[in-house]
Amino acid sequence: MLFLQLPAGVAALTGRVQRILLSAWYGGRWWAPLLTPFAWLFRGLVFLRRHYLQRVYRRRPPVPIVVVGNITLGGTGKTPLLIALAQRLKAEGFTPGVISRGYGGSAASYPLAVGPQSSSAEAGDEALLIARETRCPVVVGADRRAALDRLLVDHHCDVVLSDDGLQHYQLARDIEIAVIDAERGLGNGRCLPAGPLREPPSRLRSVDWVVVNGGRLPNLGVEQIAMHLLPTYLYPLAGGEKLDVAQLRCWPPVRAVAGIGNPQRFFTSLERLGLEVEAYGFADHHRYRIGDLCFGDDKPLLMTAKDAVKCLELQPLGRHWWYLAVAAQLPDSFYRQLAGQIRHHRDHLAATDQQAHQG
Repeated sequence: MLFLQLPAGVAALTGRVQRILLSAWYGGRWWAPLLTPFAWLFRGLVFLRRHYLQRVYRRRPPVPIVVVGNITLGGTGKTPLLIALAQRLKAEGFTPGVISRGYGGSAASYPLAVGPQSSSAEAGDEALLIARETRCPVVVGADRRAALDRLLVDHHCDVVLSDDGLQHYQLARDIEIAVIDAERGLGNGRCLPAGPLREPPSRLRSVDWVVVNGGRLPNLGVEQIAMHLLPTYLYPLAGGEKLDVAQLRCWPPVRAVAGIGNPQRFFTSLERLGLEVEAYGFADHHRYRIGDLCFGDDKPLLMTAKDAVKCLELQPLGRHWWYLAVAAQLPDSFYRQLAGQIRHHRDHLAATDQQAHQG
């Protein structure tokens, strides 16, 4: 059973509105089409904004930029994909860096360099998770161009991954990867506020890669790469030995919390591992408090890695708190072709720079 826990006050109201809208967009509620005129207006504004920004901001970054994002609201699995890309590129001999909005964080100044020991309150949960999992340099800020400049001044990177930057058209890019959740797809296919789309479905035809988390989708109209998130290990937040997920089948009933875009995906993955789950869903990027996680008994409490980077900072740390690590599995051919694209753009940029200096 899923219990929805939300922050108090305005944040709680926002969470309730979000739940209602998500239910309408992905569940086919009858009243969602009534917002279609506003969706047409939104599409027009999106079109004008995109073409205006692309004309104004033409400065080409000195290294290849790979954008990983989505056209829908709600979780799609882009963070595990970005982590997998950074790890694979390092194995291929690249020196990747990451720029991100740092959503959920609030720092005194930006751009902000993020390391494994940074605070999630400043860096944001996703950026901190990326820094810890990849050990790549990460810089966050609302202005992706300023974040990129800071990254390249501080580090020698030959490729940059832009997290959730598909609609950030102030930053030029060389490769675009759009991520879709196979369970939700594109919802009702309408743009905000009548549907969950930030941009119309036709936008997928202009990206380089469409990655579908959970398998391919019928009638999408574009070539797709299937991605699967495979649970690997369970880690105790208080420290100690990790457990293979195969050991979970003999566990007693557990509680689970998730403050991600699609909490039900996490709870379903636990049930598929053979667990009996009492599930508590929170709003995406929820800032946990001790009261959210203490239930007065020793029943194991499981969470996502994204939740864990915030809960690690809570004291006292629960002895029975665990987080589930997942690994993004994609075809090896995808990685090879992507690496080839990056090398092509890198060589082109180097040749262009050389010609400019000779001129």
